[in-house]
Amino acid sequence: MRDLEDQIDVFPREMVLRRIDPERNMWRFYRLAVEPDLFGGASLVRQWGRIGRPGQQWSEAHADEGLAINALLRLAAAKRRRGYRS
Repeated sequence: MRDLEDQIDVFPREMVLRRIDPERNMWRFYRLAVEPDLFGGASLVRQWGRIGRPGQQWSEAHADEGLAINALLRLAAAKRRRGYRS
């Protein structure tokens, strides 16, 4: 049986997206990360703002890591439709 450290991560736990359009003076970032919380669940932490600035942050609590990863993938798909890229 393989150890957990040897397994490949199939689902992302962190993602950084950027939307850059110099003609519109648009230099944005959107960072998504799944982090464990103190109660056995997981949090989806979102950070966004202008590249080079600290930006804003929001954290959503989820019952488990799987639900948080699903939320991360949904948000990433929505941001990609709005022009953000990896």
